[in-house]
Amino acid sequence: MSSQLEQLKAYTTVVADTGDFKQIGAYAPRDATTNPSLILKAVSQPAYAPLLAQTATAHRGQPLDAIVDRVLVRFGCEILNVVPGRVSTEVDARLSFDAAATVARAQRIMALYESEGIARERVLIKIAATWEGIQAAKALEHHGIRCNLTLLFSFCQAVSCGESGVQLISPFVGRIHDWHKKAAGAQWDEAANAGANDPGVKSVAQIWRYFRKFGIETEVMGASFRNTGQILALAGCDLLTISPELLAQLQASEAPVARALDVDAALHCDAKALSFNEASFRYALNEDAMATEKLAEGIRAFAVDAAKLDRLIQAL
Repeated sequence: MSSQLEQLKAYTTVVADTGDFKQIGAYAPRDATTNPSLILKAVSQPAYAPLLAQTATAHRGQPLDAIVDRVLVRFGCEILNVVPGRVSTEVDARLSFDAAATVARAQRIMALYESEGIARERVLIKIAATWEGIQAAKALEHHGIRCNLTLLFSFCQAVSCGESGVQLISPFVGRIHDWHKKAAGAQWDEAANAGANDPGVKSVAQIWRYFRKFGIETEVMGASFRNTGQILALAGCDLLTISPELLAQLQASEAPVARALDVDAALHCDAKALSFNEASFRYALNEDAMATEKLAEGIRAFAVDAAKLDRLIQAL
C-alpha cells in the first residue's frame, strides 16, 4: 500500500509550506509557499544564516526593503531548484492596506525573479486578502503577474478574489478551527468538530464547491493545518499546502485515503451566486467576527516577523 501522501497526490496537488528548502525534496511536492514567519524561522537556523549574510552583504547600501526582497527572492530561487512548479513569495504585510504600494512591491519582486532567469509563471505573489490587497491582485493579474491571496477566512474574501480573476487563494483551515475552539470554550467537542465537520474544513469546502459550481477558475489551496485529519477531509481540493511535520506524518502512514470533495456534488449544490463591491465586502467581513479578528491578527503577526527580519539584516 502506498503512503497517505502518495494517495493524496492522486486527488490533490501537494504544496510544501516552508522556507526550509533543504527539507522539501523528501516529500516531492509540486509547489512551495513561504511567508515572513517561515523565512524568519529559516534564516534563524545555522544552515541558512550564511545565505542571509551573503545576500545582505552583496547588496549593502541599498534601501532595507530592497535587500529584504532580494533575500525573499534568493530563498524562492533555491526552492525552485527543488520543486518543479511554483513558489509563493509574500509582499510585506505592512502594505496590506495600500494597493498602489503592494502593486509596486510585487512588480519589483517579479523583476528580481526574472533577472535570475525565473519565468513569471513559476512565481505567485502572495498578498493579504484585504479589499486593497484584492484590488492590487486584480491589477497585477491584468499585467500577467499571478497572485496568491492569503489570510483568507471569509466567504466574501473568496468570492471577491474569484470575481477579480485572482490565480489562487489560500483559505486558512487551522486558524478558523482555533478561533471556534477558543470561542466555544468548555463546550467544544473535539470529536464532533473533526474531519468534514471541522469549521475550517467546512469553510474551504464551501468555497471550493462555489467555485466549481459557477466555473470560477481561481485555484483553491487549503492552508494552515493543525493535523492530518483536516488535510484528508479536503482530499480533492485543488491544492493543499502542508508543513514538513504533517507531510512526514502523511508519508509515514499507509491508511487508505478517499476523495472527500466531489466535482459532481459541487455542480449540484444549492449555492447562490454572489457579488461584492467595496461597501458590501467591508460590511460582510465586519459581520464575520472570526474573519475580522483572524485577518487583523494575521497581518499583525506577519508584520512583526517582517520587522524582525529587517533587524536581522540591519545587524549584519
